[in-house]
Amino acid sequence: MGIPEYWIVDYLGLGGRRFIGNPKPPTFSIYQLVEGEYQVSQFRGDNLIESPTFPELNLTAQQIFSAGE
Repeated sequence: MGIPEYWIVDYLGLGGRRFIGNPKPPTFSIYQLVEGEYQVSQFRGDNLIESPTFPELNLTAQQIFSAGE
C-alpha cells in the first residue's frame, strides 16, 4: 500500500540543500508514487503548481506561502 501523492510545504526554506537547493528559498514539493518510487516536483515563487491528483488546481507556490500571512 502506497500513498499516490503527498505534498511538503517548506515555507521557511528549512529543508536541506540536497532537497531544495542553495540558497534555500521557500519550496512547495509534490511527491508522486511512480512504479514503486517517489518522484518529486518542486515549485517556487510564481511557479504554477501541477498535481495529477488535482488537475484543475490553479495556484502558484507564492499564493500557498502567502495564505498564512
